[in-house]
Amino acid sequence: MENQWKWKEQAVIIKQDKIATNIYSIWFQTESIAKAAQPGQFLSIYCKEGSRLLPRPISICEVEKEQNRLRVVYRIVGEGTKEFSSYKSGDRLDIMGPLGNGYRLKEHKKAYLIGGGIGIPPLLELAKRLQGEKEIILGYRNGKELFLIEELKQYGTVSISTEDGSAGIKGNVLDVIQGKHFEAEQIYACGPTPMLRAVQSYAKEKGIPAQISLEEKMACGIGACLACVCQSKEVDEHSHVHNKRICKDGPVFDAEEVEL
Repeated sequence: MENQWKWKEQAVIIKQDKIATNIYSIWFQTESIAKAAQPGQFLSIYCKEGSRLLPRPISICEVEKEQNRLRVVYRIVGEGTKEFSSYKSGDRLDIMGPLGNGYRLKEHKKAYLIGGGIGIPPLLELAKRLQGEKEIILGYRNGKELFLIEELKQYGTVSISTEDGSAGIKGNVLDVIQGKHFEAEQIYACGPTPMLRAVQSYAKEKGIPAQISLEEKMACGIGACLACVCQSKEVDEHSHVHNKRICKDGPVFDAEEVEL
């Protein structure tokens, strides 16, 4: 169901920490956004530098509804996120959210939570709210980029892989799953497209329902510009072609809905 509640407001940075190489964590004090935020949704965060007009979409990592606080974890990938990394406690930023449709939590005995790279942060709030046993499988480039492992261990069993084998199993998240012969009733995943494509194929082969959160560069963040579309099996009501807008129809989709 499409999220109807979104606000643009000026949030205050409670604290910011560097948690891995080029990876930063920010806690925001918000007026209304945190109370409405769901796992898998995202924020559009605006730069203070006037030449950077478009906001940066960043997934919500963690929420404290009672205190109206929320957390994002991001990687420096350009001038906008580099600017964010310079901010200190007490600084104010314009943010809009919560945006998009998040994960639909279902009842099950056991689930896979699969994350790759900067697709890992959304899994933390999901893991906190999800009932049942959780097998959390995380993929990183290397051992220098490990983050959120200890937080996620509070909510499930964590296994990791790295591309170079410097931590955990050498390989990817599917190598972990296949190596340990895991079984689950539901898959929740977020990460780069090659990882999601492999998860999608695995889910289909095993007959396991899967929800996947797509990563994509965005412009407006609210579905108006069609800059972040993916191929879908159904005709989109807005564009009248086989597209889904990741920012508005997603970012979370049932795996069988989209073509990767």
